[in-house]
Amino acid sequence: MPGRLSGRRDRVPGMSASGPTVPVRRPGPALAAVCGVLFLTFLDTTIVAVTLSSVQSDLHARVSDLQWVVNGYALVFASLMLTAGTLGDRLGRRRVMVAGLVIFTAGSLAGALGGATDRVGVLIAARLVMGAGAAASEPGTLSVIRQLFPRAGPRARAIGAWAAVCGLALALGPVIGGALVGLGGWPAVFWFNVAGGLLLLATVVRFVPESSDPQQTPLDLAGFAVGSAALAAVVFAVIGGESAGYRAGWVIALFVLAALAGAGFLAVERRAAGPMLDLAYLRRPAFVGPLLVTFTIYFGVFSIFFFTALYLQSVVGYSGYRIAAQFGPMAAAMVLGSLLTGRWVARAGPRTPMVAGCLLAAAGTVLTEHYLGVAEPFRPLLVALTVAGAGLGIAVVPVTSAVLGLVPAARSGMAASMCNTSRQLDDARHKYPANPAELDSKSSRASTLALVADVVGAATLVAGAVTFKLSLSRSSSHEVHVAVVPGGIQLAGAFR
Repeated sequence: MPGRLSGRRDRVPGMSASGPTVPVRRPGPALAAVCGVLFLTFLDTTIVAVTLSSVQSDLHARVSDLQWVVNGYALVFASLMLTAGTLGDRLGRRRVMVAGLVIFTAGSLAGALGGATDRVGVLIAARLVMGAGAAASEPGTLSVIRQLFPRAGPRARAIGAWAAVCGLALALGPVIGGALVGLGGWPAVFWFNVAGGLLLLATVVRFVPESSDPQQTPLDLAGFAVGSAALAAVVFAVIGGESAGYRAGWVIALFVLAALAGAGFLAVERRAAGPMLDLAYLRRPAFVGPLLVTFTIYFGVFSIFFFTALYLQSVVGYSGYRIAAQFGPMAAAMVLGSLLTGRWVARAGPRTPMVAGCLLAAAGTVLTEHYLGVAEPFRPLLVALTVAGAGLGIAVVPVTSAVLGLVPAARSGMAASMCNTSRQLDDARHKYPANPAELDSKSSRASTLALVADVVGAATLVAGAVTFKLSLSRSSSHEVHVAVVPGGIQLAGAFR
């Protein structure tokens, strides 16, 4: 069925339900716009953490309130992302992205004005709204790239830029947040989001082409509701388990609810005329393998960034500036690795870069764990973290390219949201305590957290490398060819 385009100025030649057959004449500004959206929404997963002390003193917030200021965003973000990605495929990718930016900016405005109300509940509600806006905006960043770059080689290079922006946003969150708090207090962080949201709204409307793949089947409202409930329950349980303990009755009940909702979601999708999630893809090892690897990659990323930083702060006694200096080279290595790997994947396909990136990241993670115990870890950790960052940057690009390349362009929003949901589930699992000072007298716990996180992170990265290699080995060239030809995707030869 032909796709639908709207607007005279931004019509994309050759766009159809199977994707564009002719590349956009000047995709650079559109790529920059969607990377800007990614930067703003991903930045907010870390930028608010540095405001908590000021929020606590200004709004007289309790520790549980501060936890919700941080975790409320992650909860809604992860819960709604899969739904938003699928809606973008059907209703218009740019339309859903713009709607998400409007919601995100409105939530940021409410947060900026929350200080005047002197009520922390207003700030928490604003963060929930921002999470909903981010969930609507971010899946479209990858989906639009799939539309702008129909050929595998240019698309891999574009995904390299996208992955570099992820690493940059993750690293710069505390830096930008700290500077803004110093200049104008914690509301300045939200005013920054307002300004960024308005700028990106204008940029996206001007440069990003609209595309959609409408279907005759009705919207899968039951799938949207049950799927979102399952994700919300599991994320809420993970977040709650961090503070109440995973043996708490209500946490166990949430996990049970998530399992039941997940089973119900699969039953609904099997019967739906136009399912939100096409279960046929979950029977293809070449599709499921990269999704599992995506989870392991971001598990490694957040393990190092959060728990190692927590150890350095609580046990070693590093200041915020010294921690920023410690992780700066790692962030730079992630950005550089992502940019260079885009060209590598374009030439050689995803298999070798994916395996090499996971193994390199695992080696860096093991080195990080080893050097945490030395008397003065700063210099050796610079090397270890840089190695880990380079490996993580290398690994993100091929796994994302593989997932996007194995679905028709008409379902690119679904594929993108599945990748991003895997990342957000990891983000929800790895959070600083709302009051890190509580760990000052419990340095052994912080040390154990760092040790376990780094070891498990390394193990999952090795498992990810093996999983990816096996998933592609089990998918013959014929299987991959059949999977991609209906979408007009030119990636079949990349797996040989």
